[in-house]
Amino acid sequence: MIARIWKGAVRRSDGDAYSRYLNETGLAEYAATEGNAGVWMLRRDVGDNTEFLMFTLWDSLDAVKRFAGDDHETAVFYPEDERFLVERELVATHYDVDTHAGPDMG
Repeated sequence: MIARIWKGAVRRSDGDAYSRYLNETGLAEYAATEGNAGVWMLRRDVGDNTEFLMFTLWDSLDAVKRFAGDDHETAVFYPEDERFLVERELVATHYDVDTHAGPDMG
């Protein structure tokens, strides 16, 4: 299993609107991609900004590539991201999931 992590930030006043936008775009696309095992959108207010951290789990690196393309470390952006984002990571970080404890994620 592979964990994919990406982080960006918007103005605090745009936090709720960006959350809705991500639900309509990124989260919908993550969830619809074969091999996606879960999507978590984390957020926190920091100063004048709201940070978003996308944490997704995938069955394999091939599943990640179905979502992100062959250059799977490059972050995936959507048309309105430019309007919202004041900070963004241009790459996503990937980890092999070594251990999982807790209830099944089904």
